[in-house]
Amino acid sequence: MRIVHLGLGNFFRAHQAWYTSVAPDAGDWPIAAFTGRSPLAARQLSAQNGRYTLLVRGPERDEAQIIGSVRDAYAADDHQAWRDHLAAPRTALVTLTVTEAAYLRAPGGGLDEDRAAADVAAWLRGDPVRSVPGRLMAGLAERRLFGGGPMAIVSCDNLPGNGEATARVVLDFTTLAEPALVPWIRDNVAFVTTMVDRITPRTTAADVQVAMSLTGFADAVPVVTEPYSEWVLDGVFPAGRPAWEAGGARFVSDITAHEQRKLLLLNGGHSLLAYAGSARGHTTVAEAVADPECRAWLEQWWDEAARCVPLAPGEIAAYREALLVRFGNARIRHTLAQIAADGSQKIPIRVIPVLRAEVAAGRLPAGAIRILAAWIDHLRGIGAPVDDAGAGPFAERAGNVRDVVALLAPDLAADDALVAAVGRTTREGAR
Repeated sequence: MRIVHLGLGNFFRAHQAWYTSVAPDAGDWPIAAFTGRSPLAARQLSAQNGRYTLLVRGPERDEAQIIGSVRDAYAADDHQAWRDHLAAPRTALVTLTVTEAAYLRAPGGGLDEDRAAADVAAWLRGDPVRSVPGRLMAGLAERRLFGGGPMAIVSCDNLPGNGEATARVVLDFTTLAEPALVPWIRDNVAFVTTMVDRITPRTTAADVQVAMSLTGFADAVPVVTEPYSEWVLDGVFPAGRPAWEAGGARFVSDITAHEQRKLLLLNGGHSLLAYAGSARGHTTVAEAVADPECRAWLEQWWDEAARCVPLAPGEIAAYREALLVRFGNARIRHTLAQIAADGSQKIPIRVIPVLRAEVAAGRLPAGAIRILAAWIDHLRGIGAPVDDAGAGPFAERAGNVRDVVALLAPDLAADDALVAAVGRTTREGAR
C-alpha cells in the first residue's frame, strides 16, 4: 500500500479517504487502514472489500458515493500487519485521525511519560506497543531495519501545530524506548501539519437504509457527512503524495491562521454548544444553534475568538456565516454528547488561549467564561454525560472553580475577577 492510516473511523472515511478517492491518481495510492481500538470497523469493511458509501447530506437531500480507496482494513491489534506496511518501501505516508488524548501529551506539549510508561516497558520487554506514539515508533523501527526509506507522517487531528506535536511525542517516546532510532527519524521522516474540517456525525440504522435505497449496495458501515469539506496542509512529502488538490486540498507555507480560524471558531463554537446547549436540554448542534440564547452566546464567543485569528475581517465574517449554515443543517444529526467527549483535552486548546489573550487585554470575556463555566457544570453532572478519560483530576476539583482553573492555566487562577466571573456563570452561581 502507498498510504497507511491509523484511526479507521467515520471522519477518516469522509475526509482523507474521500480526498484520495477523487484524486486523478487514486489508483496509485491504495490505503491500508488500521482501527485505533475496536476491531469491529475493520471486520465490517473487510467483508465489503474496503468499499463503503459516503452519504453527503445537504439541507434538502442526500447524495451517495461509493468510495473504494481503502483496499485493506486491519484491527488495532494486528501488530505484524502494521509493521509490515510501515516497513514496505512502497509506503510513502502515514495519516492519523485518532483523538487529542491519544497523543499522550503532557501539559507542556511533550510526551506524558507517566501515561506512556507501560508502553515503553512493553517495548523494552519485546511485547507489542499499543499507544499512538508507540505504534508510530515501532513501525518506524521496522522501516529503518528493512531500508524502507523516507516517508511523511500526516496528522489530521484537531491539535494546533499537529505535525510538530506528533513529531515531539514520537521523538520523546523513541528517546525513552529506542534512542538509537532518533537520528534516523530526524533524517528520514517528515511530519506534516494539517487543518481538517468536515462535520461527520455518527451513522444511524436509518442511514444504513438510506444508503441502500440510493445505491443498491448493502453497506453495513456507510458514512454520513456534510457537503462542506476543507483540508489545508503544510509540509513536505519526501516519497510523494496523491493529487489531493483535485478535491480542493490546499498546500500552504504557513498554516497557523487557518488552524486558529477552525480551532477557535468551529471547534470552540462546538464546545460552547456541547456544554451550554446540552445544559438547556438540546441534543444536537442544529437544535442548539436554533435556540436564540445559544445563538447569542455563540456570536459573543466568536467576537472574542476572532480577535485571536490573524485573518482579514471579511474572511472571518464569511467563515462565520458559513458556520451558521453548516450548524443549522438539521439533517446532519451532530450530537452534543459526541462533541462533549474528551473536554479535558479540548478546553485547553480551544478556549484557554482566547481567555488568556482577553484577560491580558484587560477584558473579562463573557463568551470564553461561559464555555469554561458550562464545562465545569458538565463535570458536575449537568448536560451531556462525561465521556473523558482525562476528566478525573478536573472532576475531583469541580466543586471549586479556582482549583479547576489552576489545573488548566495556573496563571489565570490568580485572577480573582476571572475566577469570580466563572463561578457566577456556573449553574450554582446562578442560583
